[in-house]
Amino acid sequence: MRRRLLIVLAAFFYYSGFVLIAIWWRRLSSRRLIILNYHRATGGDLRQHMLYLRRHYHIVHLEDGLEDLYSSLGNRKRNDRRTQLVMTFDDGYRDNYTHAFELARDLHVPITIFLPPSYIESGDNYWWLEGERLVRHAQVDKVIVEKGTYHLKDEKDRKALVEMIFVHLRNAKSVAEREDFLSDMQTALAVTASFTPEEELMLPMSWKQIYEMDCCGLVTFGAHTMHHPVLSSLEDPDEVQYEVRGCRTVLEQKLGHPVRSFAYPIGKPQDIGEEALCAVKEAGFSWAFTTVSGVNTPQSNPYQLLRVPVDVSQHWLPMAALVSGVWQFFSPLWTQL
Repeated sequence: MRRRLLIVLAAFFYYSGFVLIAIWWRRLSSRRLIILNYHRATGGDLRQHMLYLRRHYHIVHLEDGLEDLYSSLGNRKRNDRRTQLVMTFDDGYRDNYTHAFELARDLHVPITIFLPPSYIESGDNYWWLEGERLVRHAQVDKVIVEKGTYHLKDEKDRKALVEMIFVHLRNAKSVAEREDFLSDMQTALAVTASFTPEEELMLPMSWKQIYEMDCCGLVTFGAHTMHHPVLSSLEDPDEVQYEVRGCRTVLEQKLGHPVRSFAYPIGKPQDIGEEALCAVKEAGFSWAFTTVSGVNTPQSNPYQLLRVPVDVSQHWLPMAALVSGVWQFFSPLWTQL
């Protein structure tokens, strides 16, 4: 019901002209760069998203957009007066290759993907998805974890166990602690490493796929730490440095060219921390991206750039209203629906 209401409201904004007016207004204002933050490429209609965005915005490569934003000349040197927009995907899911890459070539739309090299190397499932997968494939009827007993045939207990695993992994004070806990849970739940076809699309891409994308001219890559920890949770400052600097080193060695951009895992201020901000600057990155929603201007901090969160499962009409900024004026209504 909520989804239908949002689509109806977004349709009103679009067909009444509010969205187009907002787009036009941004073109008249000072320089802006909209950076969209996707993750998965399947589970919705990414083609429709791209078609809409290509029609109303000037979709550019990430580095081109940022260099233009911070240039003293800015968009005065461009013939296309539409607001510049960048499409980014975090984490390097396999469907970024099978779906996003295919659409990027078909529609000639540039995209940027932020990669955690450790997952590319191992091919392991991402930690934030593992709790749900482990519980779904559990071969035991109950499990005792940290003095709590969870009955796997009870839906409430299953959800509680998934949440407990996620919170424990998210708040781990080191990558080693996180991986040890995951191993213990896999053993306790008697789960094998096999994946369903649907789950395989949520696994990381391979280096072979990344090389193919890198050569096509439409896909660029950025850094996303080595193991995707919550940086502010890491206890050892040296580990923060390694996660940031090591990621850049590995990607540049693998790709054979500089990697200048970095995306913070999770990406909210409380998930980043001062150590990570310093580490990103010291590692020599030119830009770093949060998941705080907003539009960038020449005054934006290049190490705390904003991105508009978008999900491929969204209908294109709410996506259009969100990207245009119309939703900002109706946020109380948005939260109530």
